Formats: sequence, structure tokens, C-alpha cells
Amino acid sequence: MATGGRIQSESPGSMKVRGVRGATTADSNDREAVVRATSELLNEMIALNGIESDDLAAVQFTTSPDLVAEFPAVAAREGLGWKYVPLLNSVEIDRPGAQPLCIRILMFWNTDRAQSEIKHVYLKEAVKLRSDLASAQ
Repeated sequence: MATGGRIQSESPGSMKVRGVRGATTADSNDREAVVRATSELLNEMIALNGIESDDLAAVQFTTSPDLVAEFPAVAAREGLGWKYVPLLNSVEIDRPGAQPLCIRILMFWNTDRAQSEIKHVYLKEAVKLRSDLASAQ
């Protein structure tokens, strides 16, 4: 049913797609550092939110332009066994002064939780990106 331009669900507690954000930094531009940092971030995002891979619509990974040694999605495919979760890698714009060696993740999660209940994760030097959210952890 539509009211005021928005579609309302017929049943309370129905699932919505929510974005779960996270970011971290790798220690260097090499394969092991990228996979290790991405794995740490993924595991923290999953644990804090109770995410099951079956509930993920898709996951987008981005890296700063200086981080090219490996695709961050490799950590999800190899380390978590996410064979059927759609994963996408891309590169952030090369903005002067942007956080170097940075890996960002956006999970599209099917959940009945409110946006205010989602726990976003910022680790290492990436805490600077969203200190308002990182300090709430």
C-alpha cells in the first residue's frame, strides 16, 4: 500500500535491504596484507551484526588507487567460502588527501533490523573516515 509516495509493507517485521559499511587499512600493498586486512574487517562486520552469508544480496569492495596487489573479494571467496554471494571490486576515485591503503566494504544485507541497529565497522587508520560511527562501537 502506498502512502505519501512510499510503499509500506503489509506485515510488520518484514525484511528490508540494509547497507552495512566498513573500512580498514592494509599494512602494505601486497597480497597477504590486502587479504588479511579484508578478512579482519569482514569477520568483525559479520560478528557484530550476526550476518549469515545466505542473507546477503551482494557485497561491494573498493580500494584506494594505491592498493592493487589483490582483489579484496578474494578474502570472502577463499576465507569465508562465499561461492554464491555476488561480490564486486572497484577502485575509489584518486582524490588528493584521501586515506591511503584503504579497503572499504558495503554489504547489502536482507534483515528485519532498523537502520539504527546496524553496526558499521571502521578499523585501523580508517577510523578517521567515520569517527562518529567508529566511536559508537
